[in-house]
Amino acid sequence: MTGMQPVETDKTPRTERGRRTLRKLLDAAAVEFGEKGFHDASISSITRRAGVALGSFYTYFDSKDALFRALVSDMSDAVKVSARSALTEDMKPLEVEQAALAAFLDFAREHKEVYRIIDEAEFVDPASYRAHYETIAKLIEQRLKAGGESGAFRSGLGEVQAWALMGMNVFVGLRFAVWDEIGRDSDEIAALVNTMLAQGIAAGHG
Repeated sequence: MTGMQPVETDKTPRTERGRRTLRKLLDAAAVEFGEKGFHDASISSITRRAGVALGSFYTYFDSKDALFRALVSDMSDAVKVSARSALTEDMKPLEVEQAALAAFLDFAREHKEVYRIIDEAEFVDPASYRAHYETIAKLIEQRLKAGGESGAFRSGLGEVQAWALMGMNVFVGLRFAVWDEIGRDSDEIAALVNTMLAQGIAAGHG
């Protein structure tokens, strides 16, 4: 996830060189944990991938567990940034949801390891796992409520609908980004989901 700002830790570097080294470790950890899983990944392999001396690892992290927690936070931030970067102030609420999903699909297609790492966090670091989903759900809830206040969405939308929408997006991403075989366009998939949001799935009456 090159280009992301390093996650804040109690060992956050104060120099640009240190920040670049931390970024290298996080990026290498994403590949290592994504390929091998938490238990089979090793600090020595991560530092080799990063091109960082093994002894330097402990300048930034106390343990493999600490690195994993930082990586989950970093990935969670990257997911949120990918959505925010696709939004513009003039978008209507439904357009916001479509653009955010399309951006997430593009992100997940480029960083397929995010699914394995977030899933492993449920067992390796449950607090980070829960925080990841709670934070994203809260952002969606805020968007739904804002849409209700503007009159674009019906009133009364809240936490339940936010979690339902997030769950749908997560599995759409799994199928059409991580398990994608034919390279379907992210905008096309997001538009189909958006139509369902706008029209529902019940047949019309009358």
